[in-house]
Amino acid sequence: MMKKEMEKIDIPPVGEFLEMIHDAGGKIYACKATVDMFKLAPQDFCPQVDKVLTVGEFYEMSAGAQIIFT
Repeated sequence: MMKKEMEKIDIPPVGEFLEMIHDAGGKIYACKATVDMFKLAPQDFCPQVDKVLTVGEFYEMSAGAQIIFT
């Protein structure tokens, strides 16, 4: 259902959207708490994920910057 709704409003599939963000210079981070909770490993992520961060690391690193997605 989500795929169809995204197509209707011309949003690319998630994988393609992540590629577009990364290729445009955006950084993509995974949440450490989620990674730990679901017992994920680096190979579970697409190559565009730059790093796994804690919430504290993310807010420290992005201090003064514009955060678009959290």
